[in-house]
Amino acid sequence: MTRLQNLKYGQWFKGADVDGDGFITQRDVRMMSERYIAVRGAAPDSETARLLTERMDAFWTHVIAPMDRDGDGKVDLREMTEGFRQALTDRALYPAQIEPVTNCFFDLADLNGDGWIDQTEFQQMFDSVGGVPGDDCAAVFAALDRDGSGVLDRAEFHQAVTEFFYGDDPDAPANHLFGRVAG
Repeated sequence: MTRLQNLKYGQWFKGADVDGDGFITQRDVRMMSERYIAVRGAAPDSETARLLTERMDAFWTHVIAPMDRDGDGKVDLREMTEGFRQALTDRALYPAQIEPVTNCFFDLADLNGDGWIDQTEFQQMFDSVGGVPGDDCAAVFAALDRDGSGVLDRAEFHQAVTEFFYGDDPDAPANHLFGRVAG
């Protein structure tokens, strides 16, 4: 794993550690769910809220919890980085390892369900949910919108996530997908 990848994964970890205690727990993932529900304006007892909570619970169960090497119910930065290092060894495995999660997050960010993520939706989700500052969101969105259409389609979003998790180009726009990576 390269220095840049470590920095990017650390930035991702910071956003996922919602309560800032140095660990990602099921509670952090539930708090992310609550933020997604709030951004969507869904009632806590709505079908939308139920589905979002189920998806995020599955994210905990299938992606984050398996990284808990010491079985304490929480994942620290070392465990998460090691989990990514072990899981993200081959881009060819993207369809099985990352694509389902990326599709889920695309659907979460596509607030109006039109099949595109516009800059407002992108900023609303990444600022409100991930704590990425608005100026960073605007710059990242512009860089990720490679065809200049004003929206991200599913392919552009997948390209960004692939670039973020597998890439090592210091100038790649997706490096800052989850907030500005310093270094």
